[in-house]
Amino acid sequence: MDVMEEKNREKQIYRVTIVGSIANFGLLVFKFVAGILGKSSAMIADAVHSLSDFITDIIVLVFVKVSAKPKDTGHDYGHGKYETLATAIIGLVLLMVGTGIFWSGLSKIIAVSKGEEIGSPDMIAFIAAIVSIVVKEVLYRYTAIAGRRVQSQAVVANAWHHRSDAFSSIGTALGIAGAIFLGKDWHILDPIAAVIVSVFIVKVSIQLLIPCMNDLLERSLPEEVEKEIITIINKDPQVKDPHNLRTRRIGNDFAIEVHIRVLPDMTVREAHVVATGIENRLRERYGKRTHVAVHVEPVKNGKIEE
Repeated sequence: MDVMEEKNREKQIYRVTIVGSIANFGLLVFKFVAGILGKSSAMIADAVHSLSDFITDIIVLVFVKVSAKPKDTGHDYGHGKYETLATAIIGLVLLMVGTGIFWSGLSKIIAVSKGEEIGSPDMIAFIAAIVSIVVKEVLYRYTAIAGRRVQSQAVVANAWHHRSDAFSSIGTALGIAGAIFLGKDWHILDPIAAVIVSVFIVKVSIQLLIPCMNDLLERSLPEEVEKEIITIINKDPQVKDPHNLRTRRIGNDFAIEVHIRVLPDMTVREAHVVATGIENRLRERYGKRTHVAVHVEPVKNGKIEE
């Protein structure tokens, strides 16, 4: 990826994230006010979720700026893993928020089971939930499309954060509606909705954290990708027995290291041309920022040297 492409990618990421952050800020203020005035614990929990969205937008803006930097003397492989780290932070924030909402809702349910009464939420809380569902689903679609277009883990993760907030608001709306329209005996639906929402939030956080941990712990690329890499290498008839393949992710980019064997009478220049051809084909398939290292070994007497 050249400098202009990288700048354009960074610009698109900033634009979609700023749009999301502005919407999140407006929503979190509206939902906090609606939750307090409407006396709804589910809506206040939903507002906290929107606050986490706003915080993670800021994290994306900061970390994507860093990850876009070219490699330097202190980072020979570039800064791509800063974006993976940003995604992991988003996942951790979601996990903490989901756990907090779960505990808060469960505490109210236990209190009601012991005879404590809780009030009915007001209509403003229900209206806020409906507005949140619509806005967050629109933000999810807009952000997910942009994230896939620029191939950004952090932006796609942030899109799912938007959708998790939409799911949160659906559960919140149902709980608030039940508590408002079904009468006094159903006021408990408000904290029950908060607990159900928290389960979805935790699930999304785990789905985000697992691939991030795999990347940060240097997990190899999927088996189907490694098979494809070998197929691409074998397209050159001069190459024998590609082996010792090592792969991993560096942020959104791949790192590929492989050993190949060529005929022993091949000159250094010819072997270099073969290795460069492999590098070019792999970068053409997986992106210009793909790190490729090809180690050349000779074939002797028709047998593979160890």
